[in-house]
Amino acid sequence: MIALQGCVFSPPQRMPAPATQAPLFLPPTSAPLRNEPSQTPEQFQPTPTLPCVDSLTFISDLTIPDGSIIQAGASIDKRWEVENSGTCNWESGYFLRLIAGDELGAGSQLALTPARSGTRTVIRILFQAPAEPGNYRSAWQAHNPQGQPFGDPIFIDIVVEP
Repeated sequence: MIALQGCVFSPPQRMPAPATQAPLFLPPTSAPLRNEPSQTPEQFQPTPTLPCVDSLTFISDLTIPDGSIIQAGASIDKRWEVENSGTCNWESGYFLRLIAGDELGAGSQLALTPARSGTRTVIRILFQAPAEPGNYRSAWQAHNPQGQPFGDPIFIDIVVEP
């Protein structure tokens, strides 16, 4: 025998349902609503894509530091490390153009080394030192396929001696 002290047991009682209680099923009062598109597929416009941005950041001279002494008539293999710091990939149509100084046998326009956005690459130009002694500088700028210049210019700065 178990004795419970201080507890009062009341048997469960059935409560009558209030008269205002809602029924479990409500009949529809109108036709169901349809979620109809407000435009036909031909009217949808694609989200416009923003144009990419061209940029070139000079990192370092890999060969021929500024002020290097070069023998007259010597071949010069100049290399720069740069970063494609824009959002456009450099593909065909991108080029380097001489913007100041002597072309030093390289011509005035060259293809830009292809590079994906956010990557580093090496730009290489083969120059020829002039026969005349003196200070020479050749400055180059990257251009996009539309001919617009962008980014840091790169250059070679040499002293030619006989």
